[in-house]
Amino acid sequence: MQTYLTPIRAAVAAVALAVAAQSHAQSAVTLYGVVDIGINYSSNTQTSVGANGVPVGHRQVYVADGLNAGKMGSRWGLRGKEDLGGGLEAIFNLENGFSMANGAFAQGGAEFGRQAWVGLKSNKLGTLSAGRQYEFTTEYVGALSAVTTFGGEFSTHPGNVDGLLNIRRANNSVKYQSPDFHGLSFGALVGLGGVPGSVSQNSVVSGGLRYNVSGLQAAVSYLNARNPNISAYGINPSSSGVTGNNLGSAGSATSAQNAPIIAGFASANTLEEVAVGMTYTMGAEQFGAVFTRTAFEGLGNTSQSGPNSLHLQGSVHVNNAEVSIQHHVTPLFYVGAAYDYAWVSSVGNLGTSHYHQVSLGGDYALSKRTDLYVLAAWEQAAGTNSLGKPAVAQIGYMSPSATNHQLALTAGIAHRF
Repeated sequence: MQTYLTPIRAAVAAVALAVAAQSHAQSAVTLYGVVDIGINYSSNTQTSVGANGVPVGHRQVYVADGLNAGKMGSRWGLRGKEDLGGGLEAIFNLENGFSMANGAFAQGGAEFGRQAWVGLKSNKLGTLSAGRQYEFTTEYVGALSAVTTFGGEFSTHPGNVDGLLNIRRANNSVKYQSPDFHGLSFGALVGLGGVPGSVSQNSVVSGGLRYNVSGLQAAVSYLNARNPNISAYGINPSSSGVTGNNLGSAGSATSAQNAPIIAGFASANTLEEVAVGMTYTMGAEQFGAVFTRTAFEGLGNTSQSGPNSLHLQGSVHVNNAEVSIQHHVTPLFYVGAAYDYAWVSSVGNLGTSHYHQVSLGGDYALSKRTDLYVLAAWEQAAGTNSLGKPAVAQIGYMSPSATNHQLALTAGIAHRF
């Protein structure tokens, strides 16, 4: 039997459909992600530290997620917005990191360890957000470094001391980002330490300025993290707390060293960093340069910070200078190269240390979403590291070498959805 709508019912149905359509247009949630995995080779991977203090290492071939030895970390996320009217939107971002090699959570087991924030966005006034977010060295200057432009993990500066590889986040933070003013934008972030009786303890302050016009992109950033063993390096659920060392480790008879370039600086009262970077695109070439200066200040602050086995006092500076070039052979295929020189000042009984690193990469796009890539990096170290031992090479967050040099190669596939 055929059913006919009365004029009133028809009008009600039309209004309901209009409201539903309007509601759908005003709010949206997007599921997105990246899966990245590769086969990797390291000429020397440290496995332990002998009784004489000399590291032990061997060649290694293994499968790893892109965050550990490739172009980008595997992730999935939810990004949403709701139109509130008058040019104002409610926005949020929840992003999980995981390992393609074994399926485990990344970021120390955090469910949304990459990002977890909510905020308001105005076309005229900018964006205000709160939660777990990237600070501005990572977001502004990191975007212009070889880490992002082509090299991923293989172009990370030794120990990722300057945070250009996008793993440095601020918990409990409030962040403002301005609108774009003819290519110029800026932002500021405050991470609240949450310690009763002390506003500054465990706090993070970050700011940045960037400029983007024609083929030129440039950015400058500032970061100040109080008690960085907690506020900058102890931000994941797996962190060892105040009494442990979240910057790295000296290794043992059953474990390798971890970030020996900075592991001895866990007792710093403050981490202070200034970074500047630029890229310039001219035809098929993109040229880049980055300089960062990271200071661990107030070493020996045992009341709030981590261990200090060498009883260091004062401050130490870690500087990185990088130049890079990327060439598009075709619209689907590009190659890149970068050189970074890192040098660490002396402090206490520690002498200086120096690190030379060359990274190379090639990427072929099978489609808009799927890439095949190859990466290579070589690093040589000299001097004395933060543990008071002869400096060893360490490419990105891969296990350090047992010697002062290391070569790493990878071939991988990355798919974005």
